[in-house]
Amino acid sequence: GGGLRVTGSMKDVMKESTSIAHTVGRKFLHEYQMGNSYFDDYDVHMHVPDGATPKDGPSAGITMVTAMLSLAMDRPVRADLAMTGEVSLSGLVLPVGGIKEKTMAARRAGIDCLVFPAQNKRDYDELPDYLKEGLEVHFAEEYKRVFEIAFMEDDFFDHKI
Repeated sequence: GGGLRVTGSMKDVMKESTSIAHTVGRKFLHEYQMGNSYFDDYDVHMHVPDGATPKDGPSAGITMVTAMLSLAMDRPVRADLAMTGEVSLSGLVLPVGGIKEKTMAARRAGIDCLVFPAQNKRDYDELPDYLKEGLEVHFAEEYKRVFEIAFMEDDFFDHKI
């Protein structure tokens, strides 16, 4: 156990992003839930179905880390949440493109809590007010902030499990 298998409609950049997400998820889980050996005991199979949207970017990095951690911890992510951001091997949340389009898509889907990379704050701030109205928006520099929002654990890092 403990491996990663990637299938589906992904190009090289997204396959690399998936591998980085798996590494970050493993490190994160070992650091903050030391007794949880999920990633050592089980393989993770990440499948991205072929769809209308081409998938060849790193924008899903923080989303993939969050999905893997949700699986490993057997905990759901808050239902009203959408996120985008590349993740680095050290857990930094890196900027992505398409903030306006992603905000519009979230609104259309009825999502009212968004997580963006901190370096995309200016892109979000430049959006028209009608697009931002009623949204709870967070800007993350590090993955641990994404985790706190996704799992509603504001004080999670004040006491390690």
